[in-house]
This record gives sequence, C-alpha cells and structure tokens, in this order.
Amino acid sequence: MGENGPVKIASVNVNGIRAAFKRGMASWLESRNPDVLLLQEVRANDDILAEHLGEGWHIAHQASDIKGRAGVAVASRLPASAVRVGLGDEPEVPVDTGRWVEMDVELPGTDRPLTLVSVYVHSGTVGTEKMDAKYAHLDRVTARLGELAGQAAAGEREVVVGGDLNIVHREVDIRNWKANHNKTSGVLDEEIAYLEKWFADGWVDLGRRLGGDGPGPFTWWSWRGKAFDNDSGWRIDYQLATPGAAGRATSAAVDRADTYDGRFSDHAPVVMTYDI
Repeated sequence: MGENGPVKIASVNVNGIRAAFKRGMASWLESRNPDVLLLQEVRANDDILAEHLGEGWHIAHQASDIKGRAGVAVASRLPASAVRVGLGDEPEVPVDTGRWVEMDVELPGTDRPLTLVSVYVHSGTVGTEKMDAKYAHLDRVTARLGELAGQAAAGEREVVVGGDLNIVHREVDIRNWKANHNKTSGVLDEEIAYLEKWFADGWVDLGRRLGGDGPGPFTWWSWRGKAFDNDSGWRIDYQLATPGAAGRATSAAVDRADTYDGRFSDHAPVVMTYDI
C-alpha cells in the first residue's frame, strides 16, 4: 500500500437508505465526508441508492431478493477496478442475498488493490430456522475470509471488511451480558467462536484495537424504551482488516448521535482513518 495520505472509511447499517436520509443522514455524510462508505440494510434498488448518495461515487450494490430486506453496498470516491457480488457461484437462497459485496479500489503508487467488503450477517433467533440460516451463512463468510486472508498474505491485496455482524465478541461489547449470554442470538458462544476463528486467522478488530478496552463503544441500540439514553447497547458493527491494512489504521470513532431524536439509524457509523 502506498504512502499517499489518509483514507476515511465509514461503515454503517442505515436501516433503510430512504429512511436514513429522511432522518438526517445527508448532514452526517456532508460533515464526515468519507472516502468510502460500507452500507448495510440499504433496502432499495440501485437507482434509489445512487440518487440518495449523489454524484462522485463508484457504487457496488447487492440488493436482497426479498423486497424491503437486507442489501449491502460499497461506495467509493477512489477508482474501482473490480466488483464481486455474493459469496460464490452456487445459487444463494433469497434470505442470503444482499449480504456480501466486494470492490477493489486503485491506490496511487501500488499495483496491489485495496479490497473493500460490506457484509450484513443475519440477526437470527435461537431455536428457529433463522439460526440455522445464520450459521450456514457464517460458514460461507468464514470460507471467503480465509481466501482473502491468504491473498493478503501472498501480497496480492489488502482488505478491509466492514459491516453489521450481529455478534458481540466479549462481555465489554454488550451492556447486559449476563441477561443475554447463551440465551439471545448474537451473544451465543457458538456464534462468538466464528469471530474467534477469524481473529486467530489474522483478521484485526480495529474497533477494539483503536477504541480502547471498553465497555463499548457500542454501535447499536434498540429503538424501544430508554436503551439509547441509558447507553444500553451492543457492539455488533465492525471494521476488520488484514494485518497490512490494520497497520495503517490511525484512528477509530463511533459516531453516536447526541440525542435519541438525532439518530438517522438504530446503528451508529463506525469510522476508521487509514494512512494509505
């Protein structure tokens, strides 16, 4: 990766791009001015997404086959050289669509691309088919992360993966650990084992590395009750990076709104700056 200055990458589950813009996402986007957006739960088609983001973006988007669900996108100010949608050539069931998209972007001074990935993992419900779908999808994510990590180790690319994984990693990543651990999807040891494998394979959790020891900073709060006001949240939105990219990450922030009414989503943007 070249020595060309800072690149700001923001990842956020927008909970519907149209709803997010109605709630003020445009103001956040203008003030933050990221170079790259990794979006989840877009819930719109290509034209609607492009219309809301405006000019100047290279966009890769996978909408869900189920209307009004999921949808992931990478939007970059940097030139794009390749796009890959989904997790392989095999047919995906509708619930698995709109959950994985990759874009290679060109960096001045290097012939290695920076691969940007937006991912949205199922939320799941314990004891139901939704949980089975989540585990099956996590298996496919794990396989692709292994391929990308191998390519990075071989010097072919660096990779940043951002998104809503719907899994906490440690007790410090959720306000009410005891009430949820091994009872609620997202806080099950079987789910957490996937994160452990990814980190053991070299993926770096930049939110934790640069965000301190915790608790938090949390990235999601229920719309209901006083969860946001009491900061009763979960850290389920991540930016994971291969070691080379992680070594160039210089700062991390969670753009938590000042007030409940100031939120444009139930998730807060995770923003990282990289000297690349």
